[in-house]
Amino acid sequence: MQQRFDFVSSDLERWRLALRPLLKGVVLLPRQRPIDALIKSLISGRTRDAVSGEAYRRVRRIFPLPERLARATPQAIERAIADVTFPEVKASQLSQAMRQIAHERPDFDLDFLGSLPVPRALAWLERLPGVGPKVAAAVLNASLLSRPVLIVDTHVLRVLQRLGFVASNANVCTTSERVTAAVPCWSADDFLLFHVAAKRLGQLFCRPTKPDCRHCPLAFDCPSRKHLAN
Repeated sequence: MQQRFDFVSSDLERWRLALRPLLKGVVLLPRQRPIDALIKSLISGRTRDAVSGEAYRRVRRIFPLPERLARATPQAIERAIADVTFPEVKASQLSQAMRQIAHERPDFDLDFLGSLPVPRALAWLERLPGVGPKVAAAVLNASLLSRPVLIVDTHVLRVLQRLGFVASNANVCTTSERVTAAVPCWSADDFLLFHVAAKRLGQLFCRPTKPDCRHCPLAFDCPSRKHLAN
């Protein structure tokens, strides 16, 4: 078992090095408070980064304090995020999540999540409306909490499935857990940069249809290449 664990760890280290060129020009955004990272993540799903980023900035201008966002109607929130995908659904979920936090944590301080074991912290977040494994991991990893956990979106999931690191039917939760457990020496920044690089790989090369296996920097290790290239 330990030998297999070492094997998958070396896989991830090798892929991280091979993906490093995709990070050229990438500057990580300043880490935010967990509550702000939660708001941003709930807005950004299935939306281009530029669009979701501007929507988040509008929300912060209109509702500068979490308390005001918790008191806002879903309709008011929807108007602020109208150009993201599924704005009505996201507005409803954001409204419900913020009201639940206001009830349980009136100060909106989620720093306590930094002292919980990662599985418990993820579970606490996933109780909130609209919060799944991806959003929960983003709050823990990309905020000031800086927890070592991998954020897995559809691009990252597809890449790791095609590489054979996880099964073709693996979900976001199990994929994040497996990667996180395989490289306990990685820091929060290591996981965040791997997420960014793997996401870019999925967007530029390992696309859902017509993947560019010929130029993929991980083609040398990909058991799916022969099948996908046909």
